[in-house]
Amino acid sequence: MARSDSGTDHGQQAAPQRPGWGEPLTHALDLRAPVTRERLYQQIYPARVLGMALGGLPVAAVLWQQHAAGGLRWVLLGLMFFVWPHGAYWLARRSAKPYDAERRNLLADSAIVGFWIALMHFNLLVSLVLTVVTTLDKAYTLIRRWWLYSLLLLLAVAALTALVLQPPLQPDSTLLVQASVLPLMFVHTWVNTYRGTRLMRTIARQNRQLAELRRTDAQTGLQSREHWMQRAAEALAAAAQQGQSMTLLLIDVDHFKSINDTYGHTVGDEVISAVGAVIAAQVGPHDSAGRYGGDEFAVIIGPAPVAAARAVAEAIRQQIGQLRLPGAPGLRLGSSIGLAVAQPSGTLRNWIDAADAALYRAKQRGRNCVAEAD
Repeated sequence: MARSDSGTDHGQQAAPQRPGWGEPLTHALDLRAPVTRERLYQQIYPARVLGMALGGLPVAAVLWQQHAAGGLRWVLLGLMFFVWPHGAYWLARRSAKPYDAERRNLLADSAIVGFWIALMHFNLLVSLVLTVVTTLDKAYTLIRRWWLYSLLLLLAVAALTALVLQPPLQPDSTLLVQASVLPLMFVHTWVNTYRGTRLMRTIARQNRQLAELRRTDAQTGLQSREHWMQRAAEALAAAAQQGQSMTLLLIDVDHFKSINDTYGHTVGDEVISAVGAVIAAQVGPHDSAGRYGGDEFAVIIGPAPVAAARAVAEAIRQQIGQLRLPGAPGLRLGSSIGLAVAQPSGTLRNWIDAADAALYRAKQRGRNCVAEAD
């Protein structure tokens, strides 16, 4: 029988996998877990359970203050504030599109609050707190404009309920009602402060990682050209102000274009990575090594005597010549290195040009050697 690309028989659809109660709840209770579209309903579930329960307390206090007769309003209170959060989770979990289902659940939360604002005879304190908390919760989901849609629906439901039931206006609050609002305000403030703090820490960590990526060449692990140029300028300034001896090495892989043409770019990438590893192993903790561009590398040795820089250059050249690559066992590498000492009165461009001229001289001498600038 012919099969579709997805691996199911034509005319049949694979049944969506439904997560069990245990695993989603475990993830949902972890405030540190990242929020994604697919698991938004899991993340919101514990917040909805807690928030609706705490919101139900001042509503119950208002009903008690108003001496609510009959049990219907109390039954509705239990269903909407204590049963609905579990029903919302069940609806999203069973839906083929949990994200869309959860967005509808968020609007239903607002509709419930709007309904009870009118049913509480527009108690001013509780109505205001529930409206603010409900609207802020939608903003924290980061769903575009959902806070606005939520607020508009809340107000519309409150107005429609008032139009139908025409409840008398009773905005005052007793001490009991005022006290019943405090748990909701405290917990809501604490939870969102906690999440905001974690978000700021995450952003700070990501900014540090991005800064590190900008400073590092991904292929070799050496400094990027931009970062290396900054370090080179600092080294030149130290040479001018403190009289420190700084030496610049420009390193070029011999016949790199021919290597790419003969062995392919995969081997070429392997060459760059291997040469970068050799350079990183030979430089000291106070030196600066970076990828200058293509198959060229730049190293600042110092503060150290020129003789030490010559020794490092020669060690790099010899180590590159001893490299054996798995992708091209018969390939023998060579490198040309130009060496230039920093001149306190010169500019960074002068320094690089001097090392580049020395590199060109090394190539003229037959390559695979070290040459010094005049």
